[in-house]
Amino acid sequence: MVHAFLIHTLRSPNMEDAGLCRVLYSCVFGAEKSPGDPRPHGAARDRLLRKEQLLAVARQVESMCQLQQQASGRPHTDLQLQSSDEPVSLHEAPHGAFRLSPGDPFQESRTVVWLGVLSLGFTFVLDAHENLLLAESTLQLLARLLIDHLRLLTPGTSLLLRADRIEGILSRFLPHGQLLFLNDQFVQGLEKEFIAAWPR
Repeated sequence: MVHAFLIHTLRSPNMEDAGLCRVLYSCVFGAEKSPGDPRPHGAARDRLLRKEQLLAVARQVESMCQLQQQASGRPHTDLQLQSSDEPVSLHEAPHGAFRLSPGDPFQESRTVVWLGVLSLGFTFVLDAHENLLLAESTLQLLARLLIDHLRLLTPGTSLLLRADRIEGILSRFLPHGQLLFLNDQFVQGLEKEFIAAWPR
């Protein structure tokens, strides 16, 4: 099961002054309480805990992406925004997976699968023993759909104004955080359903 889906910023390795990593959008499936605290939890406190946990994951993904970029020798300009007409190859995009040990930052062990597309990171936080191949293919599918239908790589695009469309895509392709085995024909059918419900 997917516990969280994130879209966050990615800085290039040579641009430390470009600001901090920011979570632009997050969707949490299920909830986790503060560990080791017997006091009752309020909604605001739990929300703050989730934000801190997701930001910690986004920062780790950003570090992994920067290390991968430096190791590959690709120039840092690869992370700059392109025009919306230029196709983006997701198969060549930096990607990876890593394990989070219990307490860092979640109570239980989790696996993180991530994909870096130019200046955006797309990330799943999963059960520790989830099917990684299925998670990676689902994450690539979601990234492609979000980039194509929401024009996320176009300068000036605001994710805050498109949150309902992101949720529309997630509800069809990742219902309640469940990874689905989808063939191409079924994906096309779901995509047509989404286009009918949310014309561009």
